[in-house]
Amino acid sequence: MYTGSCLCGEVNVEVSGSITSIIHCHCSLCRKNSGTAFATNGFVNTDDFTITKGQALLSEYSFKAGRTRYFCRCCGSPVYSSNNDDKSRIRIRLGIFDTDITEQVLSHNFVTSKANWEQLETSLLCYEKHEPGR
Repeated sequence: MYTGSCLCGEVNVEVSGSITSIIHCHCSLCRKNSGTAFATNGFVNTDDFTITKGQALLSEYSFKAGRTRYFCRCCGSPVYSSNNDDKSRIRIRLGIFDTDITEQVLSHNFVTSKANWEQLETSLLCYEKHEPGR
């Protein structure tokens, strides 16, 4: 069981299953959305994800058709993203979790899109796009 919250604590989430396909994404969209060099994302089954507090405080934004990002309207923290092409799972930024996670990061993705000021030093696998199999 994982629990998490937004920066202001008004939105709380719970994940009862595992987090899969955890990656550091360096694409320009993740960099802009997170305001950092990369975003660390993972997938959870939709049925394992619950908003335990603050559902009414979620705002949404769709940059691409069929893909929606949900964030706290009070503090702006990203909470999760959904994709109409895969309703069985949601994408979540790992920074939202208050509890430790046991799963590990698999790779750095979209490394050719990384910020020119970022020095990528890692022992993780690196891919020009998505990791193989996705």
